[in-house]
Amino acid sequence: MKPHYLHDLFNPKHIAVIGASDRAHSIGQTVFANLLTCGFTGRISPVNLKHPIVGGVPAASHLSQLSDKVDVALVLTPTSSFDGLIRECAKLKIRFMVIIKNLDEQTPKDRQLLEKAVKLAKRLQVRLLGPSILGLIRPPQNLHASTYQGVLNSGSLALITQSSGLSSALLDWAHGRKIGFSTVLSLGVETLDIDYGEILDFLVQDSHTKGILLHIHHILDGRRFMSALRSAARVKPVVVLKSGREENHIDGLSTASNVLDSNDIFNSALSRAGVLRVQTISQLFTAARMLTADYRTQGNRLAIVSNGIGLGVLAVDSAHDSNVPLAQLSESTLQQLKTVLPPHNHISNPVDTGNDASPLRFRSVVKLCLDDAAVDGVLVIFSPQPGSDDVGTAQMMLQLQKESNKPLMMAWMGDEKVKNSIPLLTQARAIHFKSPEFAIEVFSNLAEFQKNQALLWQTPKPLEGHALPADIKAAKHLLREAQQQHLTVLPEYSSKTLLNQFHILSNQTRLAHDEDEAVALAQDMGYPVVLKIDSADIFYKSNIGGVKLNIHDAPNLREAYRVIMERAAVLAPQARINGITVQPMLQQREAREVMISVTRDQVFGPVITFGAGGLAASIQKDNATSLPPLNNFIIADMVKRTKVGQTLGAFKNMRPIDQEALEQVLLRVSEMVSELPEIIELEINPLLLSPAGAIAVDARVVIDEHQVKSNRSQRYKHMAIMPYPSYLEESLQLKDGTQVALRPLRPEDADMVQDFVRNLSEESRYNRFMSSIKQLSQQVLVRFTQLDYDRDMALVLVYTYDDGHEEVLGMSRYVTDPDMEVCEFAISIADKWQGRGVGTLLMQKLFDVASQQGLSTMRGEVLTSNSGMLQLMKKLGFKLKKDPEDPNIYIVTRLLSSDTPT
Repeated sequence: MKPHYLHDLFNPKHIAVIGASDRAHSIGQTVFANLLTCGFTGRISPVNLKHPIVGGVPAASHLSQLSDKVDVALVLTPTSSFDGLIRECAKLKIRFMVIIKNLDEQTPKDRQLLEKAVKLAKRLQVRLLGPSILGLIRPPQNLHASTYQGVLNSGSLALITQSSGLSSALLDWAHGRKIGFSTVLSLGVETLDIDYGEILDFLVQDSHTKGILLHIHHILDGRRFMSALRSAARVKPVVVLKSGREENHIDGLSTASNVLDSNDIFNSALSRAGVLRVQTISQLFTAARMLTADYRTQGNRLAIVSNGIGLGVLAVDSAHDSNVPLAQLSESTLQQLKTVLPPHNHISNPVDTGNDASPLRFRSVVKLCLDDAAVDGVLVIFSPQPGSDDVGTAQMMLQLQKESNKPLMMAWMGDEKVKNSIPLLTQARAIHFKSPEFAIEVFSNLAEFQKNQALLWQTPKPLEGHALPADIKAAKHLLREAQQQHLTVLPEYSSKTLLNQFHILSNQTRLAHDEDEAVALAQDMGYPVVLKIDSADIFYKSNIGGVKLNIHDAPNLREAYRVIMERAAVLAPQARINGITVQPMLQQREAREVMISVTRDQVFGPVITFGAGGLAASIQKDNATSLPPLNNFIIADMVKRTKVGQTLGAFKNMRPIDQEALEQVLLRVSEMVSELPEIIELEINPLLLSPAGAIAVDARVVIDEHQVKSNRSQRYKHMAIMPYPSYLEESLQLKDGTQVALRPLRPEDADMVQDFVRNLSEESRYNRFMSSIKQLSQQVLVRFTQLDYDRDMALVLVYTYDDGHEEVLGMSRYVTDPDMEVCEFAISIADKWQGRGVGTLLMQKLFDVASQQGLSTMRGEVLTSNSGMLQLMKKLGFKLKKDPEDPNIYIVTRLLSSDTPT
């Protein structure tokens, strides 16, 4: 596989230090001294206008005076120099500039110069990292291009932050705990060019990096961030520490907008990304060390074993505080424990081994707990007591850990009396702590990580689980009419019409403009009825007494109508009132009220909330959020996280609700906000759930007053997670008439892709991968089949045999450059399907998709020996040019038409 395009930035052979200095305590002196003393084996060239020698090293006055090619230019000079330096880098083909600068000292003029320099760098294709005061550190390469002056250990963790100050504190904290790094850098608060996404992409390929630590203060582009984060988390554990957790409450009219804040939404995003969020620096590194050591758990049920019941009970309290459930030991385990433990000991969870427990008794008890299917992890608490053996017990636990794939955590309490066993645990990389509460906290994090990983692998289709297609055309027409009337809040009857177009059942709602019309409507639908004021300016009708329930006859209806109108005139005199809606009064004894709401986050787009409905929705914060698109797995997780979710089964003499009906409503809401970017907020409250189904009693939709124009391939641009693009699926014929299916690649195609690669001839594999691989590694296979569908796309042609077996005929894919304008493409064709038009079909369809995505250029590489592919590229209009660095490779390029029909 080709090296990542950021390879030379992180693995430079020649660094130019522009602004290297001998001046004491200057940034130029600090950075240059660090580079000279860190053991970097590449060339270091100081560049200084005034001094011919810096630190005893001959200095150039300009970059052009350096004879060897420079990979990275470290820029330590004032902002006014950036324009000229960028032009010089472009001229000399220096691709990367790392800007080390204290932004706290930036003036308004500096900001203007910086913005101008960024535009110039983009135009001249010079990539910028920073600005930050920290710089770039790569311990495995002995590269210390940084202002940090502490000691650094080489290791397998990458640390990426937005704060140089926090980076320095983290590095100092880590040094005392012997934690090492593969990469350390600060993007800076105002990242100019290279951002999280590209760096995460590089770290996924970096063999030195086993785990990734991120500090994040804010995100500018939710889609790009989520794409990169999800891609990285599929391959390596990622742990995130977020600062500014109390910032940015969500603005909006719906209940969800009022009860959620940006922290809730950020948590939802991280859950879908498959990463672990922590709250403290200590948690950050502890979690990272556990994940990179490959400790995993399949659940959150914990068993506690201690040599003293008091210690066990304190641990139970900590578990309760951390929402970690205790495992219910099986009857078989309990019976076997009775044969191992003294008769007076506590047998159930927590298990008391007794203060005189020998190492062998400890081993027997812990082994029984680990073997219990109801246990996901075991915490062993050891307290030094008369007759206890800390070293022998530690050795037994280390042996047990090798025999089980479940987490075995050890809390060795005390200091002097356990000092001989602690080095044993440390050397064996065992999970050990000084107190049980830290161990429980870490186990909770492990369980949360496992749950998030399960959410990561969900790739829902827009219409998953739907029997009937939504009437999207009619929904678009309804919204367009509302926009033409300059409405931002749809009337209730229009909102319910929109729900009906997506097959969400709602309570019948008809609008009355006066008392007589209301009476006629009530008689038509039958008493009892409900009256609700209808106004785009009144979102919460109950707040002004705009709702009257359970009206049984015409006289009461007339009186209620007048009272509602009179109160509205007093409490909302400026509101535009359309009239009053009349609805049947639903009376379902077994119904539960829930709320489904959608709000729009500025960074992550639509966010779906499920929780308690009715009055409880605004009083209790009993809700769970997720980013769309949803599927049944994600929905089950949302419902499980709420208290109201516990009432949906058989509850207080009520039968369980129709779970499938609830799932369908949530799937339809997910589909609605995915397909209709015009929707800013949506609220169904209450949604009545019963054994008979689900019905929306009240609904309100808030829309963008401006028309959202997008072609078919760009209709999901408002979402942080791209749905599976099912609209690209189609049936095609090969030249010989064979019927095949074209579709985007899916995660579940991994085995089929591996078979496809294995069955390629050695020559075909070499032509495609430019290496003599036999099959794809698990890491590469995951990256091949887990697609973002926005910045990367893969199309497959599939033939289905009579027995249902599917075979991949060929694959074409592209990956976009950071500018989202140019893409690198590749194509593979099964040997036995060569010459039947497979390649032409795949490439032509890939052109169409790339064009619709707004990409301007496709480029790729073809070996000169691959004559068949070269002929195909010429036939399809590619321009061929030999690579100046490798004459065995043609660089092939094709411009894409921006007006390709969609």
